[in-house]
Amino acid sequence: MIRNIYLKNQRKVNFILLLGSLILVSGCAPKISNKISKQYPALDYREEVRVFNLDESLPPDAEELGKVNINDNGFSANCGWSEVIELAKTEARKIGGNAIKITKHRPPDFTSSCHRIDALIVRIENLDQQKITEVLDTSLISADYALLRIYRNNSYGTLIRYDLYLGDSLIARVANNWRKTVKVKKDGYNTLWAKTEAKEELPIKIEKGKEYYIRCGVRPGLMIGRPELELVDNQRGKSEFGLIKAKNEITQILMNDGSIIKCYINYEDNDNLYITDINDKQNQEKFIRKSEIKKIDKKN
Repeated sequence: MIRNIYLKNQRKVNFILLLGSLILVSGCAPKISNKISKQYPALDYREEVRVFNLDESLPPDAEELGKVNINDNGFSANCGWSEVIELAKTEARKIGGNAIKITKHRPPDFTSSCHRIDALIVRIENLDQQKITEVLDTSLISADYALLRIYRNNSYGTLIRYDLYLGDSLIARVANNWRKTVKVKKDGYNTLWAKTEAKEELPIKIEKGKEYYIRCGVRPGLMIGRPELELVDNQRGKSEFGLIKAKNEITQILMNDGSIIKCYINYEDNDNLYITDINDKQNQEKFIRKSEIKKIDKKN
């Protein structure tokens, strides 16, 4: 009799624990909603889904199948950029879509620690023949260094700053709405890392003549928040990097010929300044020979 009561109570406890675990897992997942207008047979989970970023156009033959929204459910975790993109890709595969087009991106901010996106799900015939545009910095051809484009947009924990290291070397002090370009002459495998109440590491293989975009952030922690480091593709990184224009970066350059250039100085070497022209809507990086400069004024 006693044994039967014990087993019955034990089953109740196990059921409650299982139910609590399921609620916890489902509560941690971002909220996914979609609107489907057309459907094809589902794709295999191993088949790649192409991502078109905000500043990329879809080819003319792209067929729209629906829309997907990845949002914060109020208790979401595991909602970094990579995780959110994979969720959108999974939704695309379910209805036979082989590409998604990002139409809106809301990065982490004071209202949410998650990346939130809206995207179109599309099907493109002969997708493997579509040309993929790679963002290249022509100033890096034959260079004996690599560039780390490090940035942090407006995000959660606006007052939290932290030191960023490459191996044993301190390379930047990361702040909100901030960016910096760092030259690295040592190539090979290394680790970017930062530490507040916890340590975050990002393994990276650096090759001379290339550039790397590192998106920094802060995610909620027990006390002051934890660093977040992410290596993003050059197409997206260049777009996000160019949008960060803190007031103290604005520089006015008076050239020898009397012309004036308002810009953001990204970095410099012995001969040139590498800048982003304020009036250039495409955020293309340019260089100015120092020998052609008469005066530089900071506009704080």
